[in-house]
Amino acid sequence: MKRKRFSEEQIVGVLKEHEAGVAAADLCRKHGISDGCFYTWRKKYGGMQLNDLKRLRELEAENSKLKRIVADLTLDNTVLKDVVKKKW
Repeated sequence: MKRKRFSEEQIVGVLKEHEAGVAAADLCRKHGISDGCFYTWRKKYGGMQLNDLKRLRELEAENSKLKRIVADLTLDNTVLKDVVKKKW
């Protein structure tokens, strides 16, 4: 997996600079990112505060945990159905 150069907190900081009035091209040059990268960040993290970012991370972790639980239960359910279908 590709290593991220910027943390989410740094990304939010760059977007705050843009909201303060700094031009996007100047920010891209200053931080060494492409225009496309900047606009992708803006689409994903635009308007977020640091506490919103923390909550988003918590929700993503909870969501992945719940997905694992559902996958395990689905597997168990499938195995039990296969056992019931067999003639003993």
